[in-house]
Amino acid sequence: MESLHYLLMKAHTMLQRRITAEAVKIGLSSGQPKVLDYLLQYEGSDQKTIAAYCEIEQATVGSILTRMESGGLVERRQREGNRRSLYVYLTDSGRRAAEDMRAVFAQADSRAAGGLSQQELAQLKYLLGKVCGELQKESEE
Repeated sequence: MESLHYLLMKAHTMLQRRITAEAVKIGLSSGQPKVLDYLLQYEGSDQKTIAAYCEIEQATVGSILTRMESGGLVERRQREGNRRSLYVYLTDSGRRAAEDMRAVFAQADSRAAGGLSQQELAQLKYLLGKVCGELQKESEE
């Protein structure tokens, strides 16, 4: 049996290739799909929060957001009472792209879990959540 790290990396790479190929058809570049997906759920977040949730370096998120802003997918605004921070909001085009990506993610999830029962899928998600939790603890130490 392969090691855990190898299987996780292999599954990630295979899934990422599938998702990236579909994202390109929508006109998105690397990093944009997960940021759109995050913003669809947590619109009005700051760059630091987006970076932490998406597991992307803050400077990289800045570059991704700049490209997304130039492409008309997002806009950055100040909130009343906080003139130093900018918060990111989806434009109408960004919302459509995010919803298109949600369908891509659902299709990729379905394909990846096609051979699993609902119980196995729930167990896999639970176990992967535990793995992520342990790795998160390690990074905070």
